[in-house]
Amino acid sequence: MKGSILIVDDDVGHLTMLKTTLGSLGHTIDTAADGKDAIEAATDTPFDLILMDVRMSEVDGIEALQRIKAMNPAIPVIIMTAYSSVDKAVEAMKLGAFDYLTKPLNFDELKIVIERAMTHLQLSEENRILKEKVRGISGFSDLIGTSPAMEKVMETAKIAARSDANILITGESGTGKEIFARAIHKTSERSDRLMVVVNCAALTETLLESELFGHEKGAFTGADKRRDGMFKKADKGTIFLDEIGEMPLSMQVKLLRTIQEKEIQSVGSDKTVSVDVRIIAATNRDLAQEVKQKKFREDLFYRLNVVNLEIPPLRDRTGDVPKLAQHFLEKFAGKNRKEIKGFTPTAMDALSRYKWPGNVRELENSIERAVILCMGQFISEKELLPDVLKEYNSGTAVPPAGATIGGRPLNDVEIMAIRETLEQTGGNKSKAAKILNITRTTLNNKLKKYGLA
Repeated sequence: MKGSILIVDDDVGHLTMLKTTLGSLGHTIDTAADGKDAIEAATDTPFDLILMDVRMSEVDGIEALQRIKAMNPAIPVIIMTAYSSVDKAVEAMKLGAFDYLTKPLNFDELKIVIERAMTHLQLSEENRILKEKVRGISGFSDLIGTSPAMEKVMETAKIAARSDANILITGESGTGKEIFARAIHKTSERSDRLMVVVNCAALTETLLESELFGHEKGAFTGADKRRDGMFKKADKGTIFLDEIGEMPLSMQVKLLRTIQEKEIQSVGSDKTVSVDVRIIAATNRDLAQEVKQKKFREDLFYRLNVVNLEIPPLRDRTGDVPKLAQHFLEKFAGKNRKEIKGFTPTAMDALSRYKWPGNVRELENSIERAVILCMGQFISEKELLPDVLKEYNSGTAVPPAGATIGGRPLNDVEIMAIRETLEQTGGNKSKAAKILNITRTTLNNKLKKYGLA
């Protein structure tokens, strides 16, 4: 495997000889005469490998190694050292050097170590790409939706997840903001660490401060022992601040300081502790309007709103209702040990036409109820919520534009289901009605409606 190599040595003769030798093997070679130049070169160019002498006059190899690794921890650095300074080489290995070679160099050994470093680099990159793919697949698997509105926000979320930026998720109650937060965490570089959840609306100001930052023993009445807060638990991971718009202004100041200084101070303590936490916040409020009304700090808003994800309400993506409904059906049918295959066409039509003011959460609760009540193989309109049926039967529900199941208009699917069921039963309407999980009277009405009588 050939790559770009930076050779660092203050011995001009040795530097020239190495450049010629390694260049003849097909590598692209750059050189630096001291550690300072090496740091500058590594800052400007993403080398595949650095071969560096440990003893140099201005900035030695140990210092250069530390500063280069701070910029790019993945880059392999091979240290060259004389026998008298092997202890320095050992120190370099502890600081992250890939390997070390003693001078005078054995060029066969040098070639083997470089090939091993290049292979390690390639495997590391392949492993990184594979992990990203796995995280991407598993992270967003719980999010269901193929509507343009949903696909747009999911694409933004996937891109943002790869960064370390703070994210503000906005949207109506029940749209699935926490599910998005968990998907982002599972897809991020922090996925192997904790994501902790804090509901800012569920706690008083005093309890919220203790929950976020922890407290010392005796800090307040009832604090009988020291306790770490959620920021400490989420160190190197993610904290999800749900209902951030409900946070009192006095707590907003303390959260802002934590974001700016990357440190926390527990209740009752005069010491600060450094933390490395990625913040995902969520709200159903219009925080920009809250800022104008002086109910939310402007500086905190901009710190949190680095990336904004606005989750569309379910009424704006009704094409996703059939997939969501089937997903919840399978979930709750398994939980309740029921063998339910799906929905009757009328039931699905009603579900797709309803406006769902409670969004996905309301749909999920509705399907759970329907599964519990269903006694047949298909959920019918009889098991749906009264509000869903009231709107559907009144004729006030507007069919979603282009609403289809399996690429067919909903009425066509119902006609097809009735025809096929009657064929299966040899025209026996009582048996057909039982299979379709509707009454014989309803079946006769539908036959008349579609001109099938």
